[in-house]
Amino acid sequence: MSPQANLMRKQYLVSKDNVNKIQQLANKKGTSAANIVRLAIDAYDPLGADDMDSLDLMNLVSEKLKDAVSATKRANRKVARTLKALDKVKS
Repeated sequence: MSPQANLMRKQYLVSKDNVNKIQQLANKKGTSAANIVRLAIDAYDPLGADDMDSLDLMNLVSEKLKDAVSATKRANRKVARTLKALDKVKS
């Protein structure tokens, strides 16, 4: 089953500023605006971690750490490519 198999289409009204911000975040992260919205919904927890049991909390920490490691690897690759391109320009 594909990861999108459990997705539902919904429409919500948001301000133009929100749309612009979502698109900027999506561009910066290299993902879709829809994924940014899903990530924001997943991250929203008005009660905080107080209601999470330790296993859920550890799973959340593990997931966020994996995301951070992936983002760091992508950034490192981008920096390495940029430095390589700069070296070619200097030569």
